[in-house]
Amino acid sequence: MQDSQNPGPRSLESIRADFPALHQEVNGQPLVYLDNAATAQKPRAVLDAISNYYERDNANVHRGVHTLSQRATDAYEGARERIARFLGASSSREIIFTKGTTDAINLVASSFGGSKLGPGDEVLISEMEHHANIVPWQLLCERIGAVLKVVPVSAEGDLIYEEFRLMLTERTKLVSLVHVSNSLGTINPVRQIIADAHSMGIPVMLDGAQAIPHGKVNVSDLDVDFYCFSSHKLFGPTGFGVLYGKASLLEDMPPYQGGGDMIEEVDFEGTTFNEIPHKFEAGTPHMAGAIATAAAIEYVEEVGYDFVAKQELELLAYATNKLKSIDGIRIIGEAKEKASVISFLVGSSHPYDVGTILDKMGIAVRTGHHCTQPLMKRFGVPGTVRASFAFYNTRAEVDRLAEALVRVSGMLS
Repeated sequence: MQDSQNPGPRSLESIRADFPALHQEVNGQPLVYLDNAATAQKPRAVLDAISNYYERDNANVHRGVHTLSQRATDAYEGARERIARFLGASSSREIIFTKGTTDAINLVASSFGGSKLGPGDEVLISEMEHHANIVPWQLLCERIGAVLKVVPVSAEGDLIYEEFRLMLTERTKLVSLVHVSNSLGTINPVRQIIADAHSMGIPVMLDGAQAIPHGKVNVSDLDVDFYCFSSHKLFGPTGFGVLYGKASLLEDMPPYQGGGDMIEEVDFEGTTFNEIPHKFEAGTPHMAGAIATAAAIEYVEEVGYDFVAKQELELLAYATNKLKSIDGIRIIGEAKEKASVISFLVGSSHPYDVGTILDKMGIAVRTGHHCTQPLMKRFGVPGTVRASFAFYNTRAEVDRLAEALVRVSGMLS
């Protein structure tokens, strides 16, 4: 495999050839896929990993003595080791397999929050959170009498850091923030957030769903307490995610769900539980998901995060300038540090109308509130049109989007 810091002479054309879904027509037009923040397309290496598992090694893990089960177990636990290295975890014991980011946040809210927080304690989130990082904490706070505090966002889409600092108190028992905003592309200053919270003994959880596809994350270097992401945004399969947690915290947390594999011994008088990470992984796991996620990681690191960052930042700057040159386009969120996401409005037109017409032109974007309704209310809009770019997108596709938006603006004005 090529070194992640030296991807070698891979052309963009050759990289695009790895993604079968990109090479199709939609409504009679070549597809322009700009909905990567919702889910990314899958390279052939990931598709092959899924099919190979089901064609050759399909068996349940951990409990079988037959060859297929042993092969499946080796591949499954090998994927955990690979993901641990990818995240810079100190041990694969700190890697919990989940259904996705939402499941991971619910796990921490239920297990850590339910056992460590009490009446009057505070959980700190922000205005830019995805619903998945709002609702689980609301449910927890309602159940135990804790308080949910919300850090405001500036007109540009930045976290108002002075307010964050002021809201950190002796009552704050957890900070749970998005690393990169799915609606605005804002990159939060997570290193400073973690340092400031830790200076007061407050643990930090980061929703990394939108960060992992765009840049290298090292959880040990960040010193973050919990970090989670979904595979499908990292060019992997749907229905699979990862929660990293410091071993000292995970060992002290009760199980999230009960069932097979998370137990050591079961008796009607009581049950003893397995060690981490298996304590949090009840039932038959998503074996193909774990194996294909490892394949997705191998692929992204072969392409190289240096290439990913360069390509996406260039596309973001190019697309931002293109859209700003079109009359009637209003960009929502222009933070100082952004990932390759642009949310915008076209005059007074409803985002759904814009997105529907773009689809007729073969251009896939996301429309609506993007599961961030409080953030939309903060900006006084019902939703936006969101174009989100991956490293396989091109300037020609941005040109297609800009040309289409000129036509849409004329049609809907």
